[in-house]
Amino acid sequence: MQTDLNAFAIYACVVELGSFTAAAGALRLSKSMVSRQVSALEDRLGVRLLNRTTRRLGVTEAGAVVFEHAARIVAEAEEAERGASNIKGAVRGKLRINAPMSFGVRELGPVLPRFLARYPELGVELVLNDRRVDLVEEGFDVSLRISELADSSLIARQLAPVRRFVIGAPAYFKAHGMPEHPDDLKRHAFMLYSLLPRPGVLDFTGPGGRRARVEVSGPLECNNTEAMSAALHAGMGLCVAPDFICHEDLRAGRLVAVLKDWTLAPLTLHVIYPHARHVSAKVRAFVDFAVEEFGPGRARWAGAPDQAGRKMSGGKTAKRDSGK
Repeated sequence: MQTDLNAFAIYACVVELGSFTAAAGALRLSKSMVSRQVSALEDRLGVRLLNRTTRRLGVTEAGAVVFEHAARIVAEAEEAERGASNIKGAVRGKLRINAPMSFGVRELGPVLPRFLARYPELGVELVLNDRRVDLVEEGFDVSLRISELADSSLIARQLAPVRRFVIGAPAYFKAHGMPEHPDDLKRHAFMLYSLLPRPGVLDFTGPGGRRARVEVSGPLECNNTEAMSAALHAGMGLCVAPDFICHEDLRAGRLVAVLKDWTLAPLTLHVIYPHARHVSAKVRAFVDFAVEEFGPGRARWAGAPDQAGRKMSGGKTAKRDSGK
């Protein structure tokens, strides 16, 4: 026999609303039709689902089990409708985006007008901060993150690589000398990014794959690298900065990158969104836009030379992973 899914949907509505009359109104059916459908479902299953009295409906033990499955059937059908709508490409509603503070101001903010112009029925709420956020708990649709990833419940697509440099002002090096080896950094003052697990620990890879770990310290710790800019340019010390923040100063000679033969492990800019059976059209639209703007070789800072003449490289295309 073919299963009548409509009967399951009607039964779920009756249980959820607590009466045949309320279910009939919600479904735009007659009360007698709703009652007949539930009775037919009981006959088909061979069990009583509801205990009916003049004042109330009571769900039997078997009825509770059937309701659980019936509610799931309705939810899956609704999800199918949403998926079909997404395929049609309806990019509308509100998109909540999270991004790091400096990246959001410098890179994402300037390109958002192009994204909004492309999708006039879409609104964007952009929230900038440098802390790790829980996309699902805090209600974000999508995030841009620059860090290692850990939460496998999220989907992440790799965009541009983000290289990190030890940098300082020319005046600082004139006064304190130019470090040639990571161990030399122990004698220099540093401004540290406080959101890292160990802000003062730097791990380098050098010629022939040699490794060096040094611990540094200094007069200033801050949870935003760009906020240390004034102290850096004033020659108060060195800092580790990502290329999207420092590439213009390096090109202009206002800052200098040191240790040309030693590199810090690069990070990667990812666009991240919660796992779902059907990715919404608005999220898919933003992911595609992020690839256009910040994909391998497309980011503004890509190809910019540091002071040692090295070129910033491109990145990988895609990856499933997670986190901030």
